Amino acid sequence: MPVAEQVLLHSVTMWLLLQSLLLASSLRSAAAFPKGCYPSEEEGLKTFRCSNAQLTEVPRDIPNDTNKLYLDSNRIPFLPRDAFQDLPLLLELDLSHNAIASVESGAFRGLAEHLHSLDLSSNRLVSISKDTFSNLKAKVNLSNNPWQCDCRLQELIRAVDLAAGSSGGIICHSSAQEEHVGKAFLQVIADTDFCNVYKKTTDIAMLVTMFSWFAMVISYLIYYVRQNQEDARRHLEYLKSLPSKQRRSEESSTISTVV
Repeated sequence: MPVAEQVLLHSVTMWLLLQSLLLASSLRSAAAFPKGCYPSEEEGLKTFRCSNAQLTEVPRDIPNDTNKLYLDSNRIPFLPRDAFQDLPLLLELDLSHNAIASVESGAFRGLAEHLHSLDLSSNRLVSISKDTFSNLKAKVNLSNNPWQCDCRLQELIRAVDLAAGSSGGIICHSSAQEEHVGKAFLQVIADTDFCNVYKKTTDIAMLVTMFSWFAMVISYLIYYVRQNQEDARRHLEYLKSLPSKQRRSEESSTISTVV
């Protein structure tokens, strides 16, 4: 076989081998992703979509250069600590329409520098500590959750930067005051300071407790004095029933004891 043909055959063989390796690598990478998840590129940003993938937890092996992550419309109930710590370039995170009822402190750790959009709407959130969003600069959507309107929610709303147009969707699902249920939280706190009400209630409870203890102490002292007086009276009556000589001696002893 001529040398030229050998070189050509060798080149074609190497090219086919390279393509096979690339295809195998691609297939292995795709196989590592959960069913229904796939990477793509949108508007020059690396995107990873897992919408409607029946997920029950945040998937692992998400490419760490992902800019936009869609985990919406799944069944995720809980966000653990450091759930997104390997995604330092994440700009947008969509967790809407899940079953999230609990978010552990530190769940968004590592996202403070770049994340600018966080969607937690349409979940099952009732209460979250403001520390959960510590240092986050992202616009946060908290609408359409069964919120309990109290001081904790008030502190949370003051700590986060709400996404435009989402504040009206933060509705009181439950509250200590029945008249607040069904109303927009921002409307309610325009007239009610939940944290101030809580502080007043706590102060009153402390005063009631202190007064109760004070009343118990006073009652015990009164009972103790009266009991001693009654014992002394009975003893004196007993002494009066004794012969005069013995009575005078006992009376002197009793009087000195009482004094």
